[in-house]
Amino acid sequence: MIAHLTLAERAEEVLRTAGGREKTALSHAHAAAWFTSRVEGAEPMQTGTANPPPHPARPVEPELLSPREVPKRKPGSPAGRIALLHAVAHIELNAVDLHWDIIARFGHVQMPMGFYDDWVKAADEESKHFNLVCDCLEELGSHYGALPAHAGMWRAAEDTAGDLIGRLAVVPMVLEARGLDVTPGMIGIFRKAGVDHAVAALETIYAEEVGHVAYGSKWFHFLCGRENADPKEVFHALVRRYFHGALKPPFNEEKRAEAGLPPDFYWPLTEQTPPRGA
Repeated sequence: MIAHLTLAERAEEVLRTAGGREKTALSHAHAAAWFTSRVEGAEPMQTGTANPPPHPARPVEPELLSPREVPKRKPGSPAGRIALLHAVAHIELNAVDLHWDIIARFGHVQMPMGFYDDWVKAADEESKHFNLVCDCLEELGSHYGALPAHAGMWRAAEDTAGDLIGRLAVVPMVLEARGLDVTPGMIGIFRKAGVDHAVAALETIYAEEVGHVAYGSKWFHFLCGRENADPKEVFHALVRRYFHGALKPPFNEEKRAEAGLPPDFYWPLTEQTPPRGA
């Protein structure tokens, strides 16, 4: 019975659900059930273990292409803005799966309950983000799946499938941190075009993504502390092992710092010299 599913089994169920709206509805339901179980006096939900698939289920559309094959569109045009929102929706759907996957795949690693609270909350928020951006696409006469999308986004999950601390380093602390760098520019594009519903959606995403990067930093530092390891050295080694290519400035140093990422974590991983004082 669904009421007796563990959290990891619920996470696996999300991963095995293909449709975006269906996946996010299930994500919201399982997140609500988890937080209900965390209320004092409620029947607790076991975290458990699961058997997640190597790749999450995906809808028939969008067609997934290699990064080089995805068409480039100028964001200043209506078609370009739709393409930009479509790319954001695709990122958010992958983020839903990434956050549930960390729960489903690493249930064998002993972690505090706060770890599960954080990633369930992050998955729940990513589900909201996906639906907000899908709503924007539909208001503009399009929909998620109407355009081809990037096929490489699950690579970080595959590369770190056996390494929890590597997953934390690469997904929230590199990939999601990159979202903090680029989202203000996207908000500016839609504000200039007067697409207010897209501005509101992206501002919500921007505000909440800081927390997701912070969860990554918090639990990364927790695991380093457990092993009495230097977090900066471990981060540099893991990113060089799992992330393909150098990190690219400019960086949103204010928001990165707010999320627990100081400049000496990421500047040494670039091909450029940091500005003086960084």
